[in-house]
Amino acid sequence: MGDPSRDAKVIGPDPVRARALYRAHASGYDASARRTMRLRRRVISLLDLQPGQTVLDVACGTGLSFAWLREGVGESGRVIGVELSPDMLRLARARCERESWRNVTLIESDMGAVEIPARLDAILFNFAHDVIQSPTALARIFAAARPGATVAVAGMKYPPWWLAPLNPWVRARARPYMTTFAGLEAPWRPLLEFLERFERQSIHFTTGYVGHGRVKRG
Repeated sequence: MGDPSRDAKVIGPDPVRARALYRAHASGYDASARRTMRLRRRVISLLDLQPGQTVLDVACGTGLSFAWLREGVGESGRVIGVELSPDMLRLARARCERESWRNVTLIESDMGAVEIPARLDAILFNFAHDVIQSPTALARIFAAARPGATVAVAGMKYPPWWLAPLNPWVRARARPYMTTFAGLEAPWRPLLEFLERFERQSIHFTTGYVGHGRVKRG
């Protein structure tokens, strides 16, 4: 059997492996994500959500973004959360039941096979690297997006070449949460064919990024 870190560099996203990873992480995920909540809120704010809109939370995990997404779309809007891990989605469902959220639709699916049940006004990719590196998943998502829909994204990336000694640290931090390191030089690049504009900036000493844009019109 090969070196797992090497395999992750050359093989694309692996949904089966992702389910296994998140089965191990599910129970402690919320606690581990506390340090990233400020960034999560910042990314959601880039969607510029409006009451009545429909927003997709890609790889929604345990639903940590739902409260802020609902705040943006209001009771008249809709949040759709798609997650391939049944263990993570179980916690998301419990969160919705505990909070009595009636306008959150949860779907257990690989994004490459999902049937999105509504037209999308906004799309959130919060640390969803595997999905962004899947052409099939992106085709599914953007087929459901309205022209001009807002998109916001955050994730990890390799730093510039002169900081290449940090790459092993980036891979070590990323390994528990993604199944491929493909595209880490510029993880947002697969999104560009669907967007009419895209603005981004580096964060975390250039080992992360935040970006936003709009879906192409026509």
